[in-house]
Amino acid sequence: MPWADLKKGRVSLNGHIYFITFNTFNRIPYFDSFSTAAKFCRQIQINENTTDAQWLTWVLMPDHFHGLVQFNNQSLNQVVSDLKGRSAFLINQHLARTGQLWQKQYFERAVRKDENIKSIARYIVANPLRKKLVDDVKSYPYWDSKYL
Repeated sequence: MPWADLKKGRVSLNGHIYFITFNTFNRIPYFDSFSTAAKFCRQIQINENTTDAQWLTWVLMPDHFHGLVQFNNQSLNQVVSDLKGRSAFLINQHLARTGQLWQKQYFERAVRKDENIKSIARYIVANPLRKKLVDDVKSYPYWDSKYL
């Protein structure tokens, strides 16, 4: 789907929770290395501090990221752009490469008040199990959740 179509109707509501997904450029598995993945994971805390956002649940997969985010004083686009931009700069530096790390677009869906947030969090955290990267989610190091 073209980026312009994804942006149509996008609304950023302070205090709401959004389910976010974004992929690496050409789905290259940059995060199949511990050192590279760890660099990205550290950026989540920095993103929370610089944007006044809270990543309630997240998982970093080798070629994509899923998260539940809530923010107050920035737009959704500012929060996601900050995380993608800072992490791309550091990971490109770490890998001694230049160029695009993340696809430009991202998918977002506002979580409705009547949805079970813990079920969504479990779905996100179980991604490594569904992709058969591990047999037990406790064995996968690149996730966190305030709900689990």
